[in-house]
Amino acid sequence: MKGKLTKVLDLQSGTSKAGKEWVKQSFVIDTGGQYNSEVSFNLFGQDKVQLLKDVTIGDEVTVLFNLSSREYKGNYYTSADAWKFKQSKEEKLESFDNAFGENNPF
Repeated sequence: MKGKLTKVLDLQSGTSKAGKEWVKQSFVIDTGGQYNSEVSFNLFGQDKVQLLKDVTIGDEVTVLFNLSSREYKGNYYTSADAWKFKQSKEEKLESFDNAFGENNPF
């Protein structure tokens, strides 16, 4: 999914029931869609959280993620867990008029 990075939420950390340390950071992108254009993603683990260091608010990013749902007391909760994301490189195309230089057949 592609969009503009609009928010990076506070880092969350804790200890699991098994005594294992964990970290999580969420971020939001705006896809530019007409309806429900903001999408929140989670990064779990220090290695994934480090991916945020290479981007800043306002950057266009591409996010690769998994969707998962869990049932809790009869309700389902869905999360989008990012496993990779990168800054999108905008490809600059020459205008059609300049594509052929002086040999423009038109």
